[in-house]
Amino acid sequence: MQLQGRQASRAGFAGQRVHVSQRPNATRARRAMPVVECKRVAVLGAAGGIGQPLSLLLKMNKCVTELALYDVAPVVKGVVADLSHCNTPVQVSGHVGNAELEACLTGCELVVVPAGVPRKPGMTRDDLFNINAGIVMNLVGAAAKYCPKAVIEIISNPVNSTVPIASEVLKAAGVYDPKKLLGVTTLDVVRANTFVAAAKGLDLKEVDVPVVGGHAGKTILPLLSQTVPSITITDAERKALTQRIQEAGTEVVEAKAGAGSATLSMAYAAARMAESTLLGMQGEPNMLECAFVQSDVVPGCPFFASRVQLGPEGVVKVNGLGPLNDFEKQALEDMLPELKAQIEKGIHFAKNPPKNE
Repeated sequence: MQLQGRQASRAGFAGQRVHVSQRPNATRARRAMPVVECKRVAVLGAAGGIGQPLSLLLKMNKCVTELALYDVAPVVKGVVADLSHCNTPVQVSGHVGNAELEACLTGCELVVVPAGVPRKPGMTRDDLFNINAGIVMNLVGAAAKYCPKAVIEIISNPVNSTVPIASEVLKAAGVYDPKKLLGVTTLDVVRANTFVAAAKGLDLKEVDVPVVGGHAGKTILPLLSQTVPSITITDAERKALTQRIQEAGTEVVEAKAGAGSATLSMAYAAARMAESTLLGMQGEPNMLECAFVQSDVVPGCPFFASRVQLGPEGVVKVNGLGPLNDFEKQALEDMLPELKAQIEKGIHFAKNPPKNE
């Protein structure tokens, strides 16, 4: 069914929306009026476990007019045929292989990149690096050439490294704009909100937990002290919730027993991030999400996830961390060497790519 307006189109995302009257800088503020301006959006890696459900959610989004789906797998044409039977007005096109990247990307205002291999049991995000780094390099290079002014949102793991890779590719092409490159860490927020609401018996629609740092293991730092509404939490609860949020991806990988990773929840989170971005591009105020971006929030750490305000040109403002308690201060200090190393690994790869033999 075609969803009407944001209140309907965001029915699935309602758990993360907070009234402006409750919090001036609410992450998911309600829209004052419908917005009908539409956009062309590309999904690169649209035939995969994240790409297919993400494409379905975007096909249902009233902010989108055209949806361009790309993959190296020819089955993406079948995904397009399948989605074309959904009675929503979004026009969908399919594109296979490098030769069709130009047709896919030309005219796009938002490019979402879930391409790459998924995690398997026993794998860390770092294990994915050698494969996914090259994929991201190639796709971002194409975006730099065919839609240089588009906002690019990177899902491909390890995000702590692939976003820096993307930045270097865009710099080399002479089109880098830090406001238009974001790593999608929304899933960490979605998980934090879900787990905290369940643990504390709260209405999920009212819960908002900022998550900062990076998007892997201990670099994921939920700021439980800043939860809205305020919660009372013991040290043991804080530690347990933080660890579960940090290891939630592994929880899904192990539960699927080798058959996949967190694809559906990631698609949901990416669709939320895409919609917030599109609404910000259309001038909707108070569009705030956590994202991994170029940042000076933490000195010496060139990329960092924190709450950002989204606007017509992408990221309008990168917000600071706010007050941290002792647990969060220590967790931040402990994670920084690992996060900085992962960032540097991505930058080094982009500047010294492996030679094709």
